[in-house]
Amino acid sequence: MKWLRITTALTGIAACGLVLAQVAPQAREAGAVLTVQDDPAALSELKLDAALRKNDRLIEDNIEAALAAGDSDLADSFVALARDRNLALPDDLLSRVGDAVKEEGSSSHFAKRFAIGLVTGNADDVASLSGTVAGDLFVIGDIRDVVREGKHLAMGEDTDRLVLGLATAGLAVTAATYVSVGGAAPVRAGLTLVKDARKVGRLGEGLAAWAGRSAREVVDTPMLQNAVASGSVLRPGETVSAIKAAFRAEKAGALVRLGKDVTRVAEKTGTRGAMDTLRIAEGPKDVARAARLAEAQGGKTRAIMKLFGRGALLLIGGAFDLALWLFGAALTLFGLLASIKATTERLTQAWCDRKRARRLRRAQLAAEAALASAAVAA
Repeated sequence: MKWLRITTALTGIAACGLVLAQVAPQAREAGAVLTVQDDPAALSELKLDAALRKNDRLIEDNIEAALAAGDSDLADSFVALARDRNLALPDDLLSRVGDAVKEEGSSSHFAKRFAIGLVTGNADDVASLSGTVAGDLFVIGDIRDVVREGKHLAMGEDTDRLVLGLATAGLAVTAATYVSVGGAAPVRAGLTLVKDARKVGRLGEGLAAWAGRSAREVVDTPMLQNAVASGSVLRPGETVSAIKAAFRAEKAGALVRLGKDVTRVAEKTGTRGAMDTLRIAEGPKDVARAARLAEAQGGKTRAIMKLFGRGALLLIGGAFDLALWLFGAALTLFGLLASIKATTERLTQAWCDRKRARRLRRAQLAAEAALASAAVAA
């Protein structure tokens, strides 16, 4: 029975040790992820490590997909990611990416996209955004959007209140830009990007809902309707003054912060990176996280967000599973320590019992010898 108990404890050590060897890597990774869950840059690095361990062709395949989709900027972002990770890419693939980037940056292509952005107010790359921002800075684009959406509102038609609010805020910020000699320009560019993302359907539902509520708060609707009724793109000075009066600056703090964060993303990742952020963001906090990620990862940010989506910004839906790995590892470690303790105790007890039995046998032999001597003497 004694040796059976010792064998059972040793079996427990072996079993717990084997399980712990299997669980420990996942638990270690889970602990690392939970530790950096509030740091988008560190979180994305850990996720990249795990993804590249599973698929060593991950970056190359995504470059091919980006080139097939005509997105040379995204392909170049993946090249930057591979370079940062010291991953070798085929020379012909690098050459194709370089040619695509050069073509997109050509003067003719830029001029064409600039004109499209200036006239239509829609942007999906650097050139078209430059045209859109130019139009908005000269108030033409924002007046166009306010007059169009404002007339829809006055006539009871479907109105995009988000575009209306952003255009109204943009006009007020544009005035502040001129007064401060460009001090509000980052906010202006960010609001333009949000507005354009809304127009082309690339604004996430959660962020669109939040921005819509914020935009309604900054606009005095009756006053804006009166301004639109007499406003026109042909009379920009009078129209801007009338629209500015409908803008509630004291309610615009949240939108201003959003505009600044979007601009921070665009400065590091480009227009398409900012558009990608607005597409996956569920609220202003996600955009702020994306700005932190962009400042840390620079041109690699688009590739990271393409791989992980919103998961590049924060821990999504996996906290419970990660906690289970940690709990399982802790429970297994406890079982291992308990088995070691039980084995030690039982081996010690067996050694003590054996020593006590030897001492008793020696005492018994001594007593018998004494009795024998006494009998001989008698």
